[in-house]
Amino acid sequence: MRKLIAVLLMVVVHGAAHAALQIQNWTLANGARVFFVENHSLPVIDASVEFDAGGRRDPPGKSGTAALTNSMLARGTREGRGPNGEAEPALDEARISDAFADIAAQRGGAAGADRSGLTLRTLSRSAERDRAVLLAARVLAQPAFPESLLQRDKARTVASLREQLTRPEAIASKAFWRTMYGAHPYGNEPTEASVGAITRADLQAFHAKYYVANHAVVAMIGDMTRDQADAIARQLTARLPQGGALPPLLPVSPAVASTPPREQRIPHPASQAHILIGMPALQRGDPDFFPLLVGNYVLGGGGLVSRLTNEVREKRGLTYSVNSFFMPMAQPGPFEIGLQTAKKQTNDALKVVLDTVNGFLAEGPTETEVKAAKDNLIGGFPLRIDNNRKILDNIAVIGFYGMPLDYLDTWTANVAKVGIPEIRAAFARHVAVDRLSTVIVGAE
Repeated sequence: MRKLIAVLLMVVVHGAAHAALQIQNWTLANGARVFFVENHSLPVIDASVEFDAGGRRDPPGKSGTAALTNSMLARGTREGRGPNGEAEPALDEARISDAFADIAAQRGGAAGADRSGLTLRTLSRSAERDRAVLLAARVLAQPAFPESLLQRDKARTVASLREQLTRPEAIASKAFWRTMYGAHPYGNEPTEASVGAITRADLQAFHAKYYVANHAVVAMIGDMTRDQADAIARQLTARLPQGGALPPLLPVSPAVASTPPREQRIPHPASQAHILIGMPALQRGDPDFFPLLVGNYVLGGGGLVSRLTNEVREKRGLTYSVNSFFMPMAQPGPFEIGLQTAKKQTNDALKVVLDTVNGFLAEGPTETEVKAAKDNLIGGFPLRIDNNRKILDNIAVIGFYGMPLDYLDTWTANVAKVGIPEIRAAFARHVAVDRLSTVIVGAE
């Protein structure tokens, strides 16, 4: 790993002469798209298989279906047939867990708003690799969704939802997304009622519709050749069915509506008010990404050196920390500002935040601020790709959202060329104070 980090650090320093990561890309006969980086520094392979199967695909009234489908993939597999017609016995949850542990392999998975999938880490030696890939392929394509374990997982989900309703930060986040997105799928959150309505048949139907080979994105990095990577990708997707046409990823219907700004104040006994301010703003692939990235570092993304920190914390002592960020998604994801403050200072803190944003939009950053932001972002770039897992995550994003294969190669150059006019124009297009919604949990 030290050797890999050293190589990556050299890559960034000498970016003009050397590519950061050589991402190879091809499409399998079954339609699955493969994105691969060859790296023999460690005898390990990291892989992910993702689908356009995030929470925005949840059926009406059954928010949480995507998450439950994904979490139950490894609760058991049904009997099946391998690619060559060989019989494959059913496996229960314990046998699946033990089988991965026996070969020191790690399986993971997650369901976000846009995408869901499975991750695998395994030793690259064929004895362990082949068993891990076969098991992951079966988990991905042949889940049994046992009824008893579904009821257990639903109960766990409901318990988690109830616990979240005691935490002001979780209450604020849920309300914030509902406020910004309204009836759009991004605004939907699982509830006790929606989780209670989900049936085994719902999971089977969701899996059959979205976990399909021709919509799979396979990302891989590690100790293997191109031919070996191709074989692994084919093994991982061989049991998946072919699916029908899905609505295109960018854009996806329904569109994110331009909703009027709202302010919501939610009582809570917490000692501080939790404040979130923002609006839908940035779609993956938008050419304004890098100007917004650099500009936001100045505004609120740079931690203790940001304008928001200086105005709200340093000058007035209204908060311990305040930050802002853009979250690009398949459809416009949020621009968000977050902070906590004493309840009696809520209105004062809000005014300072909005005044600071207004001033930034009107005047833009200074040359000194932009230079410092770019120096910090470029200097910190190696930390974004300093291990295989981070690289895998980047490859998966590039593959899923159809971003340029040289995205990481050109990242620092794209940051370096951002100027003040580009920042001001980008913020004018994506952020407006009179369109910002606000959620306050715990205000007096």
